[in-house]
Amino acid sequence: MKSAIITCAPTGAIHTPSMSPHLPVTPEQIAHAALEAASAGAAIVHLHVRDPHDGHPVQDVGLFRELLSLIRASSDVVVNLTTGGSPHMTVEERIRPAIELAPELASLNMGSMNFGLYPMLDRFKDFEHDWERVHLANKDLVFKNTFADIERILRTCTDQGTRFEFECYDTSHLYNLAHFLDRGLVKAPLFVQTVFGLLGGIGADPEDLMHMRRTADRLFGDQWEWSVLGAGSSQIRTATVSLALGGNARVGLEDSLWDGPGSLATSSRVQVARVRIVTEALHREVATASEARTRLDLRGLG
Repeated sequence: MKSAIITCAPTGAIHTPSMSPHLPVTPEQIAHAALEAASAGAAIVHLHVRDPHDGHPVQDVGLFRELLSLIRASSDVVVNLTTGGSPHMTVEERIRPAIELAPELASLNMGSMNFGLYPMLDRFKDFEHDWERVHLANKDLVFKNTFADIERILRTCTDQGTRFEFECYDTSHLYNLAHFLDRGLVKAPLFVQTVFGLLGGIGADPEDLMHMRRTADRLFGDQWEWSVLGAGSSQIRTATVSLALGGNARVGLEDSLWDGPGSLATSSRVQVARVRIVTEALHREVATASEARTRLDLRGLG
């Protein structure tokens, strides 16, 4: 069985600073969290940035450049920049950092979807910044990723040598990816991040995982690498199913603030360490950054 590629997403755009004191906000904090995750076994770090003053998600190229400099000074970990940004951003805002910084890997959402964060208000009541409650409460939010949007990102970023982590929140997104593969706009090996447990996408039951895997196997054969992202309390459970079946896993505070029922994770490193324990208990090796680059056909640091 192949070694397991562990991805870590240390901050993201879903959660707010008031929801956890451990969520990194500044470039220095995010870089520290990413480097800790890499030292614990993450081969890839998936990066967002935030306004250093109030923590709201931004796509500021200067902040990304500072973050990348801090990481590159200490690690060869694979850096994966978001083109998803936040559902509240325009496509132009979301893709600017990837266009200007030309990472070896970038995320790409493979379809539009309803996006519901408002159930989090049942658990979290007190917020330090005005934007946080507004961000979570929106019940009229569509995360826009049209065929034209996807094609624009593919053509622009592929030309500069960037490859993609294809984020698929439902089976329709897998079929969208197959459409672009058939058209020759994406090339194997496909790094497919199947996302479970976000309201608006597929659920996080083991049957949902298996349905996504069966569909991708039928569409892509041996041309893809499977990774699993479980939101909230499903993070380690869904990662374990993927790892047991020979797949890969993504963890981090972007996807879940938790390290067990009612216990906030003190860092993304803790979550990486936990999923590494699962990996090794299954008698699998943890992939290095170099191994991940080879399997995903990334251009490397050169």
